[in-house]
Amino acid sequence: MTATVDLTNPIFTDLEKAREHFEAIRWPNGPHCPFCGSFDRVATLGGKSMGPGWYHCKDCRRKFTAAVGTIYERSHIPMTKWLLATHLMCASKKGMSAHQLHWMIGLPYKTAWFMAHRIREGMRDLSPAPGSMGGEGKTVEADETFIGGKEKNKHRNKRNAGNIGGTGKEIAFSLVERGGRVRSQHIPDVTAKTLREILVSQLDRDTSLMTDDAGQYRHMHRDFRHETVNHGTGEYVRGEAHTNTVEGYFSILKRGITGTYHHVSQQHLKRYLAEFDFRYNERAALDVTDVERATKAVKGVVGKRVTYQQPSRR
Repeated sequence: MTATVDLTNPIFTDLEKAREHFEAIRWPNGPHCPFCGSFDRVATLGGKSMGPGWYHCKDCRRKFTAAVGTIYERSHIPMTKWLLATHLMCASKKGMSAHQLHWMIGLPYKTAWFMAHRIREGMRDLSPAPGSMGGEGKTVEADETFIGGKEKNKHRNKRNAGNIGGTGKEIAFSLVERGGRVRSQHIPDVTAKTLREILVSQLDRDTSLMTDDAGQYRHMHRDFRHETVNHGTGEYVRGEAHTNTVEGYFSILKRGITGTYHHVSQQHLKRYLAEFDFRYNERAALDVTDVERATKAVKGVVGKRVTYQQPSRR
C-alpha cells in the first residue's frame, strides 16, 4: 500500500469544496449545533464578514462551523491541507514522516509535525471496543514487542551497558484477531498481572487465545482456551497454534518506526500505535479503499482536541 493521491481532486485544491466535503462527513443528515445539539433551529449565516461555512443556532444563540469540537477547531491551516495530509497518512502502509508531509503539502516542518499528531489522535479509539474481540470460533493472537534502538547504534555518550534485550525500551502489546482487527497499547511491563487484565477486558471469554510460551502467559488457560508455541525450541507452528499473524503486524509496525519515523518518544507512542492499528483495521485485505480509509479518519476527529495548551473554558 503506497501513498497515492489524485492531486487534481477539488477537495485538495478548492477551499469551498473541501469545506463541503468535511461538512458532508460530519453532518450526513444536515448541520446541527455542537453546543446544544439542536437540528431544527440552525440557520446559515450570510454576509462577507463571516465567510462561508458559518451557522447560527437559534436555541442557544451561538455561532459555529463544522470544525468546532474537532481537532480542526481554531486551526489556521486550510481544510484542503488537512484533507490532503490525512489522505497521505492513510494511504501509506508504513506511515509518513512529518518531514515528508512538510515537503508534500508545503507547510513548515513544525506545523506538519503537529498536524500529524492531530490526525493520529483522530485515529485513536477507532479500534475494536473493549470486550469486542474474539468470541466463539474465533482466534486471537497476543504478543508484545520492544520499541527502541539498539545500544550499538547510539552515540557513544548515550549508550547504557545495562540496556540488554528489552531493558530501556518501551513495550507495545498487541491482540490480533485472525482475519480481523488489531488492538495495541503501550504498557509499563510484561508481567502476568498486567497482561491478564488487558486480555480479560478486551476479549470474549469464548476466544481461542494463541501466545508463545513465555511465563507471563502460562496461566491464561484459566480464562480462555489457550494454546502456546515454544519458540525457544524452534517450534513456530503446531496445527492451528501459532503467533504468525501478530508477528506479521509487528513487522509492519517496526519497519514503519525504524524506516519512516526513526524515533518515537515515550509520550507519543500511544498515538503511533493508534495510527498503525487504524491502517491495519482498515486495510485493503478487508476491502477498504484509500478514500474510505481517509473518510473514516476524518470522522474520527469529532470530539477530540490536541493543543499545546488546554483550550480556554467558555
